[in-house]
Amino acid sequence: MTDSNKALFKSDKTWTLFLDRDGVINQRPPNDYVKDWAEFIFLPGVLEAMPLLTKNLRYIIVVTNQQGIGKNLMRVDDLMDIHNRMKDEIRRAGGHVDAIYFCPDLATKSANCRKPGLTMARLAQTDFPDINFEKSIMVGDTVTDMQFGKAAGMLTILVGNPDESIPSGMADLRFDSLLEFAKSLVAND
Repeated sequence: MTDSNKALFKSDKTWTLFLDRDGVINQRPPNDYVKDWAEFIFLPGVLEAMPLLTKNLRYIIVVTNQQGIGKNLMRVDDLMDIHNRMKDEIRRAGGHVDAIYFCPDLATKSANCRKPGLTMARLAQTDFPDINFEKSIMVGDTVTDMQFGKAAGMLTILVGNPDESIPSGMADLRFDSLLEFAKSLVAND
């Protein structure tokens, strides 16, 4: 990590963290969707990372594409149950999630709210008007997460998914896990 990047990790309660869900917070089922709580499995270290992130950032916002709803594989109520239980577990571990935004649209829908489009970022900024995208970090595990962050002017962090091919300059930094990122954030406090 370069010195200029270290400065971006200085603990500053004016920064907002945008997190993808599947592949960052929980295991991404291969060729499937997390359709109910029984299928939701936190990735190792996430519950340890969340209190560190909560302590060092103003807001933690989850932004997640959930086309399983658009494919009629699950209902919005199923997703809300998963998210409520996820937030409860994170809270019990000492962390916090300020808001979760999801897009149920199919990727094939011409006008949709999915990442890399900025609909979910704009909704977050409407609900939390003091969010400054130039003082925001997008942590994700896919190209679309990185494109979302870059399009909004955020710092982009790729976690996990070593097989993901990311175009040069799309991810500002790369970490093996959310916990590794959280520890780096705290180390530069």
